[in-house]
Amino acid sequence: MEHNTPLISTVVVGLVLAFILGLVAQRIRVSPLVGYLLAGVLMGPFTPGYVADQNIANELAEIGIILLMFGVGLHFSLKDLLSVKNIAIPGAIVQISVATLLGIGLGEALGWSFGGGLVFGLALSVASTVVLLRALQERRLVDSERGRIAIGWLIVEDLAMVLTLVLLPAIAGLLKGEGNGASMSSLAMPVLITLGKVAGFVIFMLVVGRRVIPMLLHYVAHTGSRELFRLAVFAISLGVAFGAALVFDVSFALGAFFAGMILSESELSQRAANETLPLRDAFAVLFFVSVGMLVDPAIILREPLPLLATVFIILFGKSAAAFGIVRLFGYPTSTALTISASLAQIGEFSFILVSLGVGLGLLPDRGRDLVLAGAIISIMLNPLFFALLDRFLADKDAKAAAASEAAAVDKEKAVPRVPLPETQLKDHVVLVGHGRVGSVVSRALRLNNTPLLVIEDTPGVVERLQSLGVEVITGNAAAPDMLQAANVMGAKGLLVAIPDAFEGGQIVAKARALSPTLPIIARAHSEEEIAHLKHHGANVVIMGEQEIAKAMLLQIGATAPV
Repeated sequence: MEHNTPLISTVVVGLVLAFILGLVAQRIRVSPLVGYLLAGVLMGPFTPGYVADQNIANELAEIGIILLMFGVGLHFSLKDLLSVKNIAIPGAIVQISVATLLGIGLGEALGWSFGGGLVFGLALSVASTVVLLRALQERRLVDSERGRIAIGWLIVEDLAMVLTLVLLPAIAGLLKGEGNGASMSSLAMPVLITLGKVAGFVIFMLVVGRRVIPMLLHYVAHTGSRELFRLAVFAISLGVAFGAALVFDVSFALGAFFAGMILSESELSQRAANETLPLRDAFAVLFFVSVGMLVDPAIILREPLPLLATVFIILFGKSAAAFGIVRLFGYPTSTALTISASLAQIGEFSFILVSLGVGLGLLPDRGRDLVLAGAIISIMLNPLFFALLDRFLADKDAKAAAASEAAAVDKEKAVPRVPLPETQLKDHVVLVGHGRVGSVVSRALRLNNTPLLVIEDTPGVVERLQSLGVEVITGNAAAPDMLQAANVMGAKGLLVAIPDAFEGGQIVAKARALSPTLPIIARAHSEEEIAHLKHHGANVVIMGEQEIAKAMLLQIGATAPV
């Protein structure tokens, strides 16, 4: 039996190399993304040694994009999308136009045709889904106004690229100066058909998907099978994305996003998000590896000045356009800078576009190489871009505070990260997670009038708790400063009710470091998880199966073994 198949070797070598180099990058205080990209360079055809299958890597990366957009949709609603349409639509159009014009200008300077410059500019105009969302998630911005604007902007870019991919083959002859170029009627028809298909998909999801998807997931949840529930989540996310592309000709990412957004109205959305998280992260890593595989490092020496100009357009040209349009609409500087930084990179749609442009004879191979190299450089520099932005705005905030001697500063307008509200509660219970277990615990604590603070990151749950008068901090309890904001140092207990023991262990360890005497109670599903949580500092770990067994034995008058 042949063990070294292209699929297995691509996945195994990609993940192992990404892990090693990502660990090294983390060790030297650089973003792990740099390690993932370098792993791809080592696996690519331009470096000696093992060469992975690029087509397989690209398809694996596409699965990662589908799962990622599905996860984002789970935390997004149609109301959120419509609330930012007034800025996202004109902003994305202006930014795409500016980047495209700059690309055309650079193409003219390099001696390319107008068609080549057009494809080149369009490829530089669209940001990577994965990179943008990673940046927003790290700063807890996905559910903020800035995050909603950036994601809405991304959806408009996605739709624009879908139209471009349909329209480009129809006008290729015209762009190349051939006599049989497309007429206005032949150009209008593909556009109208594409818009009709997108509208048909949206209507289908709002009318049919809105009823069928939550109903299906609730039915599976009531079977009690965690395996079937997890399979249902993956089937819905991947199936809707594939069906949307097959039937309606929209992108996989857009289809998955709408599937998640429809499911976000269900109470099971948080559980669905948790089930997709491990595979989502693994395939996202493979995306960065696949990007690295496309790059020929020698282009840095072969085309230094054109490459520098390409990177400048990506990092500063379209970012300046985004900054200007956001400020023009009256949003604060922090919002404009954050969105500009988020969009200062290119990714998956750029690769598809340049491949099509080369295939149609519009873009020279040199242009494709510049776009690919520009992509990896911009993705590597994007975390640094955000780090510099953080420092710049923090310094600006400090200077403003010192100059005005203000007692408080509006941090939302001064720093790119959403500030954590610090509780004034003392001698309270901090509850992490408000799912099936957490909701029962919080109800009992409220009935006993026990001061309670809940840490939760599901928008619908957060709103329900706030309507009940429960103090909530939105976010992941394992994130920096989250437990300090919840004042676990002054709490009388910490209850970790989330089902993920690995994440629970991180929370327990951080809480124990803050307070050596804090009573910490956590939940587990196995003896190994119990040992893991106690090792990190939990006083008591409760396993649901053990408690059910004890209750059963108690009902028949038997004693549970110690």
